[in-house]
Amino acid sequence: MRDPFGRNITYLRVSVTDRCDFRCVYCMAEDMTFLPKADILSLEELERLCGAFIALGVTKLRITGGEPLVRRDVMRLIDALGARLGHGLEELTLTTNASQLARFAEPLRAAGVRRINVSLDTLNAATFTAITRWGRIERTLDGIFAAKAAGLAVKINMVALKGVNEDEIDTMIAWCGEHGFDLCLIETMPLGEIEGDRTAQYLPLSLVRARLARRWTLTPSEYRTGGPARYETIGETGRRIGFITPLTHNFCESCNRVRLTCTGTLFMCLGQEDAADLRAVLRRETGDDALLDAIQAAIARKPKGHDFIIDRDHRRPALARHMSMTGG
Repeated sequence: MRDPFGRNITYLRVSVTDRCDFRCVYCMAEDMTFLPKADILSLEELERLCGAFIALGVTKLRITGGEPLVRRDVMRLIDALGARLGHGLEELTLTTNASQLARFAEPLRAAGVRRINVSLDTLNAATFTAITRWGRIERTLDGIFAAKAAGLAVKINMVALKGVNEDEIDTMIAWCGEHGFDLCLIETMPLGEIEGDRTAQYLPLSLVRARLARRWTLTPSEYRTGGPARYETIGETGRRIGFITPLTHNFCESCNRVRLTCTGTLFMCLGQEDAADLRAVLRRETGDDALLDAIQAAIARKPKGHDFIIDRDHRRPALARHMSMTGG
């Protein structure tokens, strides 16, 4: 699949649920209203949609949420998708908060998952609870080390939050180096209504990188995972650090991905509202021809990029939908 700007679309992020057992302050409101179950695609419908994307050239799938591992029987879907590895699909990955990972690490490895992303914004227990509202760091750490023991490569995703965890980034780098994890820093994104002012949260990663360079030896790397991160190697630890910068450095020129929500809505861009309703086609048509056509038509509308802005004149979110709805 090729979009109007000549970019090959090979990466699909698939949300299997909008629900989560955390309420992270940059992602959700504490009092969330979740989708009714009737609106959510069945696991079989999600598998069929993923199969259609693979038939059209998608080679990488990332399972997301909400928190994907709270979806009942989610391993049935992951096992089914894992069976497609080597048959068009080259990689199956997962983004998780790791709260449920201790019991899923071995099954994920058996299904063909080889690396995962774990959201972890702090190593301080009190700060962790403040950021996640409902989370306990012990469960997340247990999940991370269960994944490592199962042979999964772990990358830590850390949202950089001004005045919250910005003084912990050096500690996180050292911890990741000690345990053999890569680290990816992410700027907060203006998605969804939350209780608070995002201008107070926003920490430009250009500033963070300049600070880090005073202590760590950072060397640009050609390493890519198919996502938006730009990586550097940390000389002192030998591990990689990635920077996802939707605000300070727009990464849209190389975008190769689209996002499928748990309701079957396809968003061609994280930062735009245009979307395609694939659920209607899926439930109306028994064959896949119309579904394939609908996907192709949606890709033909993929925009050049997003328009994220966070400043004192743009306090409201760029988009009303929460990140948990769009898919991680």
